[in-house]
Amino acid sequence: MTTIDAKDGSFEKTVEANTVDPTEVARRQRQFEINDDPGERSRLEAQYGQVWDTDELRRDFTVEGFMAPFVVARRKSDGVRGSLEFQHSPRFYWGFKEA
Repeated sequence: MTTIDAKDGSFEKTVEANTVDPTEVARRQRQFEINDDPGERSRLEAQYGQVWDTDELRRDFTVEGFMAPFVVARRKSDGVRGSLEFQHSPRFYWGFKEA
């Protein structure tokens, strides 16, 4: 087990991770950062550029897998495979990066 302490000055949250997956600690930390203060669409667009809701994601991508807070998808327009980040609620996706 690995423990992560996330602090913002007003609270502390501990995330425990089973380190069988070598990406788990980093993913859980990022997931906590994203979902601790989920953004509205306009704020996410200002920070990351293009943002998709679930219906828009389905329109533009074929999802191949999830490993929160990331999704692996293939862009329908050109078949390029890559990843996006997402937040839980409200559910938005952003930051497509080609693999």
